[in-house]
Amino acid sequence: MKNIILFTICFFAILSSYSQTNDHIQLENSFFKPKKVVKIKNGHYFLDFGKAYFGTIEVTSTQTQSDSLIIHLGEKLISENKIDRKPGATIRYRKSVLPNLKANTPTNVSIKAYKRNTTGDAIMLPDSVGVIIPFRYAEVENLNIPIDNIEFKQKALHAKFNDDASYFSSSNPTMDSIWSLCKHTIKATTFTGYYVDGDRERIPYEADAYINQLSHYSVDSLYTMARRTNAYFINHPTWPTEWLLHTVLMFYTDYMYTGDLKPLEDHYDNLKLKTLMDLERPDGLISSKSPNLTKDIIKKLGFKKPNTKIKDIIDWPPAQKDTGWKLATAEGERDGYEIVDVNTAINAFYYKNMVLMSKIAKALHKPDDAALFSKKAKQVKQTINNTFLDSERGIYIDGEGSKHASLHGNMLPLAFDLVPEEHIASVTKFIKSRGMACSVYGAQYLLEGLYKYDEERYANHLISDTIGDRNWWNMIKVGSTMAMEAWDVKYKPNTDWNHAWGTAPLNAITRYLWGIQPKTPGFKIAQIKPKMGDLTFSKIKTPTQHGIILGNYEKTSAQSSTFTITIPDGMTAEFSIPKPFKKAYLNNKKVKRKVNSVALKSGESIIELVN
Repeated sequence: MKNIILFTICFFAILSSYSQTNDHIQLENSFFKPKKVVKIKNGHYFLDFGKAYFGTIEVTSTQTQSDSLIIHLGEKLISENKIDRKPGATIRYRKSVLPNLKANTPTNVSIKAYKRNTTGDAIMLPDSVGVIIPFRYAEVENLNIPIDNIEFKQKALHAKFNDDASYFSSSNPTMDSIWSLCKHTIKATTFTGYYVDGDRERIPYEADAYINQLSHYSVDSLYTMARRTNAYFINHPTWPTEWLLHTVLMFYTDYMYTGDLKPLEDHYDNLKLKTLMDLERPDGLISSKSPNLTKDIIKKLGFKKPNTKIKDIIDWPPAQKDTGWKLATAEGERDGYEIVDVNTAINAFYYKNMVLMSKIAKALHKPDDAALFSKKAKQVKQTINNTFLDSERGIYIDGEGSKHASLHGNMLPLAFDLVPEEHIASVTKFIKSRGMACSVYGAQYLLEGLYKYDEERYANHLISDTIGDRNWWNMIKVGSTMAMEAWDVKYKPNTDWNHAWGTAPLNAITRYLWGIQPKTPGFKIAQIKPKMGDLTFSKIKTPTQHGIILGNYEKTSAQSSTFTITIPDGMTAEFSIPKPFKKAYLNNKKVKRKVNSVALKSGESIIELVN
């Protein structure tokens, strides 16, 4: 029962002030009727719209009410059918008064703005939109006309989004619920036309945007918002060292999904700066403490204030002095990481930047630069393993001079393919011993490394874990319908309930569990490298710019499984035969014994695997 009214909002004024791309974002208002209406007492009703969206309430009545209506909007309940008026953290609640309700006149409820997300560096909404907040619930008081004569609708603002472009289901209902939570998060958080960090600030941050991008590209083939956000960061970088080092990752991801070289061409020199290669010392490692980090470099990076301090963040939250939180809480998402001047985590990101810049330079026909970046990547990898890898323990320490080993210091080298083959087993064993000792942001790289190196059963377990509160199930359990900024309020006391950087399971399931990624730029050839782990069946629908990829998996016996893959016209795919299968049949024809992958043409292909 959803009515859609499309309207195009032109952001040229905003774009001019930010010197960004002039890509056009089409926003939509969707209207949702309540899933549940409960009479509390005369004139007082509770409404549940099922999911939180950013927006307001539209009220239409067949009768006039001269007395004011009191309307409460919120994300969280304090008890059954009662909105929490003091939800804490950055969980939203607002009380509004609607005077003089006129008959047969759709009326939007006015909401008081939050100063922090409507001033300063926040992405501003056009005046025509008005003030909106994320909410799922409403309470209406002082209603003096029959409720049957009045209609309340949740008026949700979001970017154009194809709900039918993707789906996922499996033999694990918890995993399915979490994937759906993340997909809704991606749609609902598009309300500004940029990837923002959540409702508390509504500011783009590189790490947030990268995870948002990966998840958005996994469920829809509309790439404008990501590209627009990427362009924003050219002149609006943020201060964490690793956030800067996400810039190249975002631009390269867009290139692989779209095949469009223009953003790389337009911003190539800035991307080189964002790798922080100017901070390199002779052995190839970088440090935010480098004397090379001058005011001139700060300015070239895009910072408006020359005294901006770039700091290693490792994981959220930042240091105790920046937060005022107890030390145990402040270090809770870092697994006790010892932040020294030359860090393993920072240099793992730097290595990844060098690898990708070599590919970018090659794509742009810059052979000298491609060779230079490739040479740097080899040097950085060797130095990282010589400096940070404790060969006796077979794990990485946190940085130069440190003796401490953390989850972050090991999951990032694993995710970025830095670990020598002989130490993969020891590194993965150590990672598994740490559990979810990272934030929802760090979980992106934890899951990537685990799936890439055949720990898919453990990765599946982390995604679908329901024990304790350091998991995505806790987000559902506490009542959120979007991914949260942190595992729980107690781990980040100002956390919000609408943060797309918490959607790692969505893109990890699509890109690693199912293994669907572009093998060549523009998705002309897809890579399908499934790692199903303990799932007994699964279905997926994944969009590309050429059309939809469909996948169906069934474990037909203890020793055999079947994949049915449909590739759209104009595309082909490379399907990697997962371990431990020894025999494979493609459309009833036996595949040669030592072949590790098979080529799939457009249309439907059936791959039968036998151990």
